[in-house]
Order: sequence, then C-alpha cells, then structure tokens
Amino acid sequence: MLLPVLLVTGIWLGGHPGNLPGFARDALVDDSQGRLYDEALDAIANNYYRPIDRSKVLDAGLTAGVKSLDDRFSAYFDPKTYEEFQESTEGAFEGVGMTVAEVERGLRVLTVFEGSPAGRAGIREGDVITGVNGKSLAGKTAEQATALIKGPAGTSVTLAVAAGDAEPQTLKLRRARVDVPVVESEMRRWDGRKVAHVRLSSFTSGAHGELRQAVDRLLDKGAEAVVLDLRDNGGGLLNEAVLVSSIFVGDGTIVSTDGRTRPRRVFEATGNPIDSDIPVVVLVNGQSASASEIVAGALQDRDRAQVVGTRTFGKGVFQEVRELSNGGALDITVGEYFTPSGRNLGGGGVEKGSGIEPEVKARDDEETPKRDEALEVAVKTVAREVA
Repeated sequence: MLLPVLLVTGIWLGGHPGNLPGFARDALVDDSQGRLYDEALDAIANNYYRPIDRSKVLDAGLTAGVKSLDDRFSAYFDPKTYEEFQESTEGAFEGVGMTVAEVERGLRVLTVFEGSPAGRAGIREGDVITGVNGKSLAGKTAEQATALIKGPAGTSVTLAVAAGDAEPQTLKLRRARVDVPVVESEMRRWDGRKVAHVRLSSFTSGAHGELRQAVDRLLDKGAEAVVLDLRDNGGGLLNEAVLVSSIFVGDGTIVSTDGRTRPRRVFEATGNPIDSDIPVVVLVNGQSASASEIVAGALQDRDRAQVVGTRTFGKGVFQEVRELSNGGALDITVGEYFTPSGRNLGGGGVEKGSGIEPEVKARDDEETPKRDEALEVAVKTVAREVA
C-alpha cells in the first residue's frame, strides 16, 4: 500500500439515490435525478431479458459516477473491497507484504518486507504489478488496486508482475498476516557527530507514538541531530501528520484545511516537542505525498527543518470516508489543505501540483546496491548544523 495513500478518507452511501443520506444525495444527485435513477433501475430489473443483480448495477453506477468526477483521488468501494480497504490505516494487514505506488500501468513496488509472501515469490523493488486475478490494474487508484491484492491469510492471489520492460509474469502467492514496520531507526555518524535516522513508512494510527519513542531512544544514546525519513511515504491520517509535526514544533499552525462545503479549520501543534536546538532534516522523494507533505511543509515553513531530497508528489487535497448503507463506501475529495505559509501543494486541484521543493537536492542512485545516497546527504547536512 503506498500506503501509502490516504489523507483523511471517503464516504459511505448505499441503496438507491433516493434513499441516500442527505449529504450524499445533495452532493451527487437532486431529488428528480434520484427518482430518475430509481425509474431506470426498475425498468432494467423488470424488463431486461434475463435476471439482474441490482446490487451489481448499483455498484457499477456508483463507480461510473465517481469516475466522471475526473479525480484520481476519489473512488467508490463495493462492500467487499471497502472491508479490505479499512486495513490501510492499521499497523498490520493480511496480504502479500509490500508497499506500492500508483503508476499508469498499475502499482510500482516500493518496498518488499523481509520474509513476506511477495519476497518469497521473488518480487523486487521497482517491479510493476499490472494485474490481479486476471484483472488489469490500469486506471485504478492505489487504494482500489491494493484492496484487490489484500485478503484473508491463507487465501491465494495471482499477480501479473513486470520487471523493467519485460512482459508480465504470472505469480501465485498465498496471503499471510504481515506486520508492517511503521518506524525503523538507527544511529548514523558523520565527522564525529551522532545523527538519529528515523524512517516512517506511513501515517497509520499510533505512528506518532512509535516515532517519538524511536527519536527519544536515539537522543538518549547521544544523538545530536535528527533525520526524519519520509521517502516513499504516501501519507495516511491527518491527525497523525499533526502529531508527528508536534514532535518537532511546540506551538502554532501545522496545517489548515478548507472546502466548498467544509468550514476552514486550523490544526495547531499539540506541544511537548524535542529541544528546539536539536537540528532536524526531513528527507523526501517523489513518492512522499499527502500527510508526508503536510509534515515537511510545516517544518519547512516554520523554519524548524531543512528539506533534503527530490520534489515531493504534490497532493494538496484531502478525502473523507463515510459508510454507505450497503456496506460500501465513497472516498471523495472534499477540500484542500494548506501549509502554515498558505501554500497548497497540489496547485489548487486534484492534479499533481508543485509539491515541496527541497532546499538541498539529493537523489538515490538506483544502480547502486544500497541506494542510500540521499540519506548520506541528509546526514551530512544535519550534522553540519550541530552547534
């Protein structure tokens, strides 16, 4: 999962539009259109030459309706897919054990967890998952695609996997329970200085607590500076972004949100940060998105940290998720978010925007074994700031 991948998350509805909750009906159809939808569906059910499954027609209609918004971040989840999707904000899930990012052909593999079904099957970083159980992933959102891959431990899933420009190979994997390492940490050194390197993989529930423990542990061991590594972190929960930022910023604005039908909200730091004299660098790349950009933007705007790496993804909108009466959900964009200085990193829309521009440019070399050149630059940059 790029998971990576949602900021706040989707909307649940169900049944016919005439039976939808008021907020959904107002957003999608008016009363006359709702009656027209019911009329058309009844006509199909009563007159089509063979029996139809009304729920499947409804699912198809909602899918098409959301697709017509021309918004890559909005989606409809049928009941089964939504149940699987809910795992995306937890620290463990049942699936094949990898993080991915959405690309035109499907999903690019970012990380393969050690000992996972994906690792045992030979899937590697950089591979592209183009299909799941015979269904193409082209055109699907990351959330929709990952929901197809995940499933109960012990069940099987067939993936079409392409390495580079080669034709996709078919691999059958048996799903398992995978504990996602949300935080990884280590002590690095440069020119005699100790630097805490803490990597956050996603903004799942409780991530800020794990991150704070890792930071404190390394500071207690003598770390004089911190590299917060958000590379390949596609986001997660908005409140976790605020809490993670609050580890480094003690007060003031972290992010604000605004939407056509949503009042403007300002999210402030919650206090109890680490010592402000401890230098901090935020390490990012093109897959750092959403909540990662909130944190990087807040620390950059508040002059609390330098940003090192490459330009971030550029997502400046957020979604809401609410349950539908059929057990499915709509995940639709309802507003935009802004950094403390008022920047919208998505350019004011649902397309990729300007993102966060690092003060110090650094890029990993994919041809080298460890691919950690950007981390070396980040460590060197923050170590030089130690008084």
